[in-house]
Amino acid sequence: MAALRVARVIRSTATSSWRAQSSQATAAASKSKSVAGFSFELTEEQKEFQATARKFAREEIVPVAAHYDRTGEYPVPLIKRAWELGLINSHIPESCGGLGLGIFDACLITEELAYGCTGVQTAIEANSLGQMPVIIAGNEQQKKKYLGRMTEEPMMCAYCVTEPGAGSDVAGLKTKAEKKGDDYIINGQKMWITNGGKANWYFLLARTNPDPKAPANKAFTGFIVEADSPGIQVGRKELNMGQRCSDTRGIVFEDVRVPKENVLIGEGAGFKIAMGAFDKTRPPVAAGAVGLAQRALDEATKYAMERKTFGKVIAEHQAVSFMLAEMAMKVELARLAYQRAAWEVDAGRRNTYYASIAKGYSGDIANQVASDAVQIFGGNGFNSEYPVEKLMRDAKIYQIYEGTAQIQRLIIAREHIGKFKE
Repeated sequence: MAALRVARVIRSTATSSWRAQSSQATAAASKSKSVAGFSFELTEEQKEFQATARKFAREEIVPVAAHYDRTGEYPVPLIKRAWELGLINSHIPESCGGLGLGIFDACLITEELAYGCTGVQTAIEANSLGQMPVIIAGNEQQKKKYLGRMTEEPMMCAYCVTEPGAGSDVAGLKTKAEKKGDDYIINGQKMWITNGGKANWYFLLARTNPDPKAPANKAFTGFIVEADSPGIQVGRKELNMGQRCSDTRGIVFEDVRVPKENVLIGEGAGFKIAMGAFDKTRPPVAAGAVGLAQRALDEATKYAMERKTFGKVIAEHQAVSFMLAEMAMKVELARLAYQRAAWEVDAGRRNTYYASIAKGYSGDIANQVASDAVQIFGGNGFNSEYPVEKLMRDAKIYQIYEGTAQIQRLIIAREHIGKFKE
């Protein structure tokens, strides 16, 4: 108990320090913005968060990543430690006990955590996705109740939208919510829910308009659902190709009663809320992909500087050095993409176009760079004793979750062409 109290005091002190620095940094940024304009320089606070996340990832996540990949265990000790360091729930407003960091700051943290293990990073990032609808659309009572509790102890939440027959086609959701008195009765099934078996509460999207022809922006409603509500059946943990320590499950809702107080904004507002969350969560997902790609590049470079063929290290062969150069180009450009998307939304501008570019491009290059890393390792790269085969497996999901690579292109095309129609 004494150790726990000390940890809380340390965490509280650190949080206060970061908040104070944040205010100073904001003032400094405002001043420098008018003088210097565009800049790649991070604030001292951002550098501190980045350094903290980097140290945690490389000293505590990397050594155990292979173990969690083999066993599929949920990384509870790492999540608790990340919570103590203030690396989880960074979006939660200060009024609810959080740090109230911007998306750019969260991206810096996410990239470092993903460098260590994207399975661990996804478990953490899923919290942000689950929280975001409440952050952008919840009233003060909802925010204090559901976001506040997550700052008091390590706790997870989940974003329940995808269904067995509705992934990219969100408008095809079948889960229904029927109003009965002051409550809603929810029936349906969700699938591929990250943190599904570990969450304390869910953001859930359900159809409240029985008219099948009703437009999506009027047909669906967003709810906050307590995970221990009667009628919720959590399925088995899915055995996935990669990111194996992340908890992914199907969830069945059978006559689950939710009070009207847990509706976000009102009936019919759910689709806009659910989609609006992506503008803020896609940049961090892109940052995670960049973290994985950076790890693959670093591992490949170190190996290429040690492995010898034909009398010299393979990095001195032009074929390999050009591969490393291409990998480095992709990583740097993807990093710039997520930073632009995060900067735009933090500035209060609609960033849909940039968020989809960042997510789509970063997901693609994570797969390309991881595959090239395996190629540079040769036969060793195909073996689980070396780190790059895990990176290649982990990378694939970045082209699928939070909007597939193809959905991102649909969005980018729509936004791009729309500019010429204005």
